[in-house]
Amino acid sequence: MLAKLFSVFIWVFGAVMTFILYLAMLFFFIVLYPFDKQRKFLHAQCYWWSDILLYFNPYWKIKISGLENIDKKKTYVIVANHQSLADIIVLYQIKSQFKWVAKESLFRIPVLGWCMSLVKHIKLERGDFSSIKKIYREAAEWLRQDMSVLFFPEGTRSETGEIGEFQNGAFKLAIKEKRPVLPILIAGTRDAIPKGGRHFSTKIFCVLHVFPAVDTSSLGPGDFDRLKDNIRSQIKAGFDQNRSAS
Repeated sequence: MLAKLFSVFIWVFGAVMTFILYLAMLFFFIVLYPFDKQRKFLHAQCYWWSDILLYFNPYWKIKISGLENIDKKKTYVIVANHQSLADIIVLYQIKSQFKWVAKESLFRIPVLGWCMSLVKHIKLERGDFSSIKKIYREAAEWLRQDMSVLFFPEGTRSETGEIGEFQNGAFKLAIKEKRPVLPILIAGTRDAIPKGGRHFSTKIFCVLHVFPAVDTSSLGPGDFDRLKDNIRSQIKAGFDQNRSAS
């Protein structure tokens, strides 16, 4: 019973904070519209939103490491493994500018979807081949404007808790646009909000680790498979190590 009440409180609190986030974004969208074409200031509002949601959940502890591997002057293709909805909150802790590649259904969620649309995140319609081609064109355009793009290369949240197979697109894009790939490991968030679940778990220890960026300037189109496998192996090794230590 207490767990259910706790989950209700967290969902209500999160909804209220997300609505406040939307109001802040809408205000700055109107005020800064001529000056903030990339919506960087709107994106930065998610930093305090993430801080508050993590701080006021007394049962979630998060360890963040590797932030020194992020050069704020560089543009990356960011790839992260995907465990649960909590990943979105946790990833804003890198305090860096990027555009998400996110499934279209998230944009239909009231308030959260409105925020995503305001910031110009990239909408993916699964199963629609023309949409897949469109999101890579859109991602390439952002990279050419020196805006990083973040992919979940597994394509969906893990069903089993293991690291799934990576899809090719993000790695082909990084090589084509000659942008470094920035790998990020997320662990522990699956236990916080399991896929398909609505109840928040308690006493969760989450890890976010940023690995050194992988240069792609010397790679050709045929190297995407090797790049993908190397980065997946790195993230998986970190994931397995963290699970063994916990």
